[in-house]
Amino acid sequence: MAQPEAMRSPVQIPELGKAQTKYLVVTGGTISGLGKGTAISSLGVVLRSHGLRVTAIKVDPYLNIDAGTMSPFEHGEVFVLDDGGEADLDLGNYERFLDLTLTSNHSMTSGKIYDQVIKRERTGHYLGKTVQMVPHVTDAIQDWIKDTSKISVDQSGLPPHVCLVELGGTVGDIESAVYLEALQQFQFRVGKSNFLLAHLGMLPVIGATGEQKTKPCQHSVKTLREAGLKPDILMCRSEQPVGLETRKKLSLFCQVPEDSVISLHDVSNLYRVPLLLSEQNVGMLICQHFGFPLTGSASPTIKLPEDALLTEIHASRLGDWAVVPNRMDECREEVVIAVVGKYTGNVDAYISVVKALQHASLEAGLRLRLEWVESSELEPNAERCEPKRFESAWAALKSADGVLVPGGFGNRGIEGKIMTANHCRNSRVPYLGICVGFQTAVIEFARNELGWEGANSTEFDELTPHPVVVFLPESSTSVMGGTMRLGSRATIIKDTDSLTHQIYGGRPVIYERHRHRYEVNASCVPAFEAGGLRFTGQDDRAQRMELCELSGHPFFVACQFHPEFKSRPSQPSPLFLGLVLAAKGLLESRIKSDGGKLKAGAGFARKI
Repeated sequence: MAQPEAMRSPVQIPELGKAQTKYLVVTGGTISGLGKGTAISSLGVVLRSHGLRVTAIKVDPYLNIDAGTMSPFEHGEVFVLDDGGEADLDLGNYERFLDLTLTSNHSMTSGKIYDQVIKRERTGHYLGKTVQMVPHVTDAIQDWIKDTSKISVDQSGLPPHVCLVELGGTVGDIESAVYLEALQQFQFRVGKSNFLLAHLGMLPVIGATGEQKTKPCQHSVKTLREAGLKPDILMCRSEQPVGLETRKKLSLFCQVPEDSVISLHDVSNLYRVPLLLSEQNVGMLICQHFGFPLTGSASPTIKLPEDALLTEIHASRLGDWAVVPNRMDECREEVVIAVVGKYTGNVDAYISVVKALQHASLEAGLRLRLEWVESSELEPNAERCEPKRFESAWAALKSADGVLVPGGFGNRGIEGKIMTANHCRNSRVPYLGICVGFQTAVIEFARNELGWEGANSTEFDELTPHPVVVFLPESSTSVMGGTMRLGSRATIIKDTDSLTHQIYGGRPVIYERHRHRYEVNASCVPAFEAGGLRFTGQDDRAQRMELCELSGHPFFVACQFHPEFKSRPSQPSPLFLGLVLAAKGLLESRIKSDGGKLKAGAGFARKI
């Protein structure tokens, strides 16, 4: 359990001024997928409880400039930042856990570094020198980290105290070698007292003895030391807590103090990881290493209604954060949401959507159960070729309390998404469409309600007689990377009597993140609205449709933007919260109890 400490007023840490920013680097060994993103995010939560401002940088050694052109099947979700940067999904982890607003500079790739170095060489920056991996590429890496670490990423407007750096991949990868060399030099450059290395290793259990094997962890540390780096903290991923004898063995062979060998064993949910670290005094170890004062008091880590914080919570480190994992474990009543998409073979492709649904269910006091439906399996062709898959997909869709159609690109499975919108509209099932889910809802309405036979998007049918969704005029048809309508944009909610106005708490202007090349054809809007499909939100020039809702339906809402990217554990996205509440028939009563406008986050003050 977290130890009681005085709490709730932020700890006073001396301001940086000209003082050195501290750098906490996390590397991983043996295999990928150990959870470096969760580990580094959880370390950030712990440091925030000590009154420290944090930022986070993800280093991806691949040669792509960014994640924007990568297949979701291969790399998972593309996370969109406020400034339009297309980044690795780990930046979403950082933003959600730490409530930060990161920039595209917080996503470093080999593509960006090499592009910068080559451009400098072409402009004579290196004054005729032979441009080499060392020192030119390694210097570029170090300068990038140092410059980015100074950017304010929270609402304080002040520079961070600690910069968290995650090195993607595993130690020993060929593409990571230059980064290990750069970090070894960086440690010398900023000074050992300003640099801390935490290594995440694997402790598997082989055979019937139940013994935790330390060799994989030992070998990854050995590889790290060969690169000139020695871990200060060793975090061990395992199924069960790391035993005392295992700690001693790892301490001896990896030359890490026993109290710096940290158990990261399986827990009931990911939000318990910061508590797990705090119980092992990781925050104190880091503060001692960096020379931060240990005041014994604790700071808030998450935004919650005051009604949700009991006296004992006020008086404990991470007591406010503990509300989230405790509530997640206590939720019993189930809500079933069907997610109809084309990348269902890789759940990471929709990770922010899943997290946003979890946040909304948590706030509503419900246990989320997802039904994954491959949209192509809803189509007539699937009924002919794979009847069992067809029947299973439709059974899952029809049994759900609510339906969500997330974003995607390409025409595979589009007709299945259109049929999903038709089912939800006619069966009065709560529906939330995002990006292409917005566009397919519009296509379905045009075909089946307005009678526009063959209505479609020009993305899927360039010769459609009724182009209700068209290509953005400023987009490029030849260059794929970074040419979409990206980043945070204003949406004006023009109809004050609309459901979306109530769901967004009565705010006339909202800011959400976008990632699309196609938009609803504005010339068709009068016909849609005459038929009952209201476009309640538009861009700041009233030219682009951003939000729509169906009159007379309990919850049929769709948006061009991606609300999932700004959802937080204690502050769920209003649209996701609206879907979950509507799925259980609770939305109308909740809006009434909130005073006529939905207050996202207020549900935490209500007992389950």
